[in-house]
Parts: sequence; structure tokens; C-alpha cells
Amino acid sequence: MSALGIDNVLIGVGDLAGARRFYGGTLGLKEKFATADMILYAVGDETPGILVRVTGDPKPGAMRVWLEVPDARALGLDAEPFEIFTGWTVELSDPWGSIIGLTDYTKRPELGRHASPGELG
Repeated sequence: MSALGIDNVLIGVGDLAGARRFYGGTLGLKEKFATADMILYAVGDETPGILVRVTGDPKPGAMRVWLEVPDARALGLDAEPFEIFTGWTVELSDPWGSIIGLTDYTKRPELGRHASPGELG
């Protein structure tokens, strides 16, 4: 098998209203589309996104995904940044216990993406 890339990251949630408050409100991600039981959020200019879907019983801690941001320490979120090899990271839990990390490449910018206007951070 030869994987061509990541399609979408699927995260189980308890309800779409709560998902919109966290993913759209707290994180500021933009909706690409929504149906009765799921929302696809854009991640940068890339085609893959974060797909949140209502599931019967989301398992706390079952999902951990990190998104790249220009500067994790400048986000002003209610979480303490911690240092990693490439820069800094902040991790938040959504209302169902999935971990969303926001990480930067401030110490190794040659390894990261270049920020576009309106991106997190």
C-alpha cells in the first residue's frame, strides 16, 4: 500500500451545538459543510479537515490530533504552553475529552508551513 496523504481526521462528539462552540468558537475553525450529524472544519488551505460526527458514546481521550499554528504561545487560550523540539504546543480537551493540540515551529521554522492571513495564532 502507498498512502497518498491524510484524508480527514474524524472525531466523535456528543452534539453538534457543543462541537460548534468548541471547534468553531474556541478554536476559530471555519465550517466547510455540515449535515444533520456532522461538520467538516477547514484546516489551513489543505483539502483534509477535521470532521466531527455525533456518535452514541464518545470515548474521552480516544482522539489526539495536533494542528500547526504560527505561534502557540500567542493564542491566549486557557492552557499552559509547553516546549517541544520544534517550538511550543498548547493542548485543549473538547467537551468529550478528545485532545486538540496547537503546535508551532518557532524553533525550527524550516520544518513548518508558512502562515496565511486568518490562520490560528
